[in-house]
Amino acid sequence: MTLTTAEILKKVRELEIKSKKLTRHIFTGEYHSAFKGRGMLFKEVRDYQAGDDIRFIDWNVSARFNHPYSKVFEEERELTVMLMVDVSASSLFGTTHARKKDMVTEMAAVLAFSAISNNDKVGLIFFSDGVEKFIPAKKGRDHVLYMVRTLLTMEPGRKGTKIGEALRRLNNSTRQRCIAFLLSDFLDPDFNDDLKVAGKKHDLVGIKVYDKMDMQLPDAGLLELQDAETGERQWIDTSDFTVRQQYQEVFFRHTNYCKYVFTHAGSDLLHIRTDEDYVKVLQKFFIGRNK
Repeated sequence: MTLTTAEILKKVRELEIKSKKLTRHIFTGEYHSAFKGRGMLFKEVRDYQAGDDIRFIDWNVSARFNHPYSKVFEEERELTVMLMVDVSASSLFGTTHARKKDMVTEMAAVLAFSAISNNDKVGLIFFSDGVEKFIPAKKGRDHVLYMVRTLLTMEPGRKGTKIGEALRRLNNSTRQRCIAFLLSDFLDPDFNDDLKVAGKKHDLVGIKVYDKMDMQLPDAGLLELQDAETGERQWIDTSDFTVRQQYQEVFFRHTNYCKYVFTHAGSDLLHIRTDEDYVKVLQKFFIGRNK
């Protein structure tokens, strides 16, 4: 479905309002605390107070004024956030509240606005079975609005999924350690090695978005199914319990594979269904990282 210019502008505005509201009222402090800065910078000196660490006493200033003074430090906050967004054909699937693409777009917008509200830089990598578009990390509202417009209008040139392509682009384009969110349904059988490399270099968080029919088929008789990425068609009898059970087992095997890959890469993985409230999942994750 192609959006008109007016529809795109309206949708961008809606996402900005929603994202800012979530950032202000729900994620305030939680995003900031979940992702630490690169170190501590000296800010100022102040009068020594009971309980201050004596290691931070500024002896030169204290001697000059004949009174103890403590050094005050603040976190060197500026971080780089990279969003890796799967735009393969399978992202267009959805049977309930939204398509996977719609949910990924909204979450990416929320994360981008959370980043700039904390004065962090944010960039974007679109990928299918190759990197479709790369937007370097920058600060500012105008930059994020451009990213959101691109999220809404992106038309990929290819249909498949190769997560390794996005991870390699991340490693090659970002020298310093960054926070990287990988938003996908992860329908790729082999991204283990590339994830290990990226997980060692960056603070990597996977967000696996799936539809309930990715997990479970309805009892609806004989259906012709088509793979959105390969075009392959197949007739299956969904009234057969064994067929539905095997379909579900394939989904859980893939889910367990994803968990295994992320765990061994030392990275986090969230699971969000298209009919779930992603805000609660993200908030719980941010809070959990603060503990």
